[in-house]
Amino acid sequence: MTAISIPFANSYAALPDRFFVRQAPDPVRAPALIRLNRPLCDLLGLDADALSSDEGAAIFAGNAVPEGAEPIAQAYAGHQFGGWVPQLGDGRAVLLGEVVGTDGLRRDVQLKGSGRTPFSRGGDGRAALGPVLREYVVSEAMHALGVPTTRALAAVTTGQDVIREGYLPGAVLTRVAQSHVRVGTFQYFAARRDEEALRTLADYVIDRHYPEAARADNPYTALLAAVVARQAGLVAKWFGLGFIHGVMNTDNTSVAGETIDYGPCAFMDIYHPGTVFSSIDHGGRYAFANQPSILQWNLAQLAQCLMPLIDPDGDKALALAQAEVDAYPAAFEAALIAEFRAKLGLATAQDDDLSLATDLLACMAEGEADFTNTFRYLANRIEADPADDTDPASLFNNPDAFEAWAARWRARLSEDGRAADACAAALRDKNPAVIPRNHLVEAAIRAAEDNGDFAPFNALVEEVLRPYATRPAGSRYVRPPAPDEVVQQTFCGT
Repeated sequence: MTAISIPFANSYAALPDRFFVRQAPDPVRAPALIRLNRPLCDLLGLDADALSSDEGAAIFAGNAVPEGAEPIAQAYAGHQFGGWVPQLGDGRAVLLGEVVGTDGLRRDVQLKGSGRTPFSRGGDGRAALGPVLREYVVSEAMHALGVPTTRALAAVTTGQDVIREGYLPGAVLTRVAQSHVRVGTFQYFAARRDEEALRTLADYVIDRHYPEAARADNPYTALLAAVVARQAGLVAKWFGLGFIHGVMNTDNTSVAGETIDYGPCAFMDIYHPGTVFSSIDHGGRYAFANQPSILQWNLAQLAQCLMPLIDPDGDKALALAQAEVDAYPAAFEAALIAEFRAKLGLATAQDDDLSLATDLLACMAEGEADFTNTFRYLANRIEADPADDTDPASLFNNPDAFEAWAARWRARLSEDGRAADACAAALRDKNPAVIPRNHLVEAAIRAAEDNGDFAPFNALVEEVLRPYATRPAGSRYVRPPAPDEVVQQTFCGT
């Protein structure tokens, strides 16, 4: 035990034993703190000064278990690239417990890369430094961008190597989430025909995440509807940022509606709907444009699990569950239209607004334009004295096509009647200047892995935490990669 106090208030560990395995993290040789997320400490009511010490590093590495923690490895199953795996579970993670933050929300505190568990399936249970740094940067960037996401509380090195394609330095990430319950958690019990556990899990999720569902005539249909709505909104936000999750397996789909499990994730530079970065996605199952339909497929798996709870009559249960899954496309489209109206600076709604957005995307794909900068620089077309006067047409191989679209867009803006400067400010408030570009993440990883230099990582984190601030056009955090910097593939890290 350690003298550092963490106010754990655990609930998942009070569920029946078949939901998890009690598992202490494995100690490491020489834990050292890379970075502590002090604002998140404040949100969780934790003492950041105490946790920035060697004793804090020991907690984040798994060498010291705080009082009140109940370390467990959670059980779940899942479809991975469409193939069914009846038992997955936390093979390299341990949930220390839950903390109720200063905002009243309950959150999990989990160590990722903390050693083998009974669910490791032959793996070493460890994490390499590179994927830990990637998840820290990208998850905190997503939070700053307003996307529901798990967050990074701390990252530590272990003083031990892990074996992947070669020997790599090891690390542990402390991840914070509204919970780690996944679609695959429901699948685990559904596959075992354990209706009692399914009901217990569903009631737990309702109580923790969707208390309004408990007051519905059919709480389990209401639960499914709530998850559908939240996931539709989540993927629409991914679309608005050019984000590709990379591994949208059902065990990576959180029922809380957060982005979870950042493996071979990436933000696009040049826009194309078929973009894939993940080295393991050989068929493009999780390509950018496929993400909405894959999410509906994942929700259908959740619906199937909930059917015995929805109604004892199988036909009636199927009809009720199917209706909620069928509601997903409309929910996604509504969320997507709202997302792109804001990205285009539109203050009112018209029927053809989505077509205006999709026509720009088609123009960007044909013109090989940078996704982030195209939207960011739209403000320069309407502001009298822009702080950054880069013209979006300069990003296109075929600027004439963009100019034709821009004329339609300006006409549409004029119908709103909003002042140009106000519209430009709204555009900059919605369209980031800085995202964690792949080449910058890779450069930070290379500096840390090859030279033990964490300065590029820390600098990148500081930049992604203020994504909407205007930078000079030549800033390395704004410009797309040079040809020799382009990252073609990202890797899972397991």
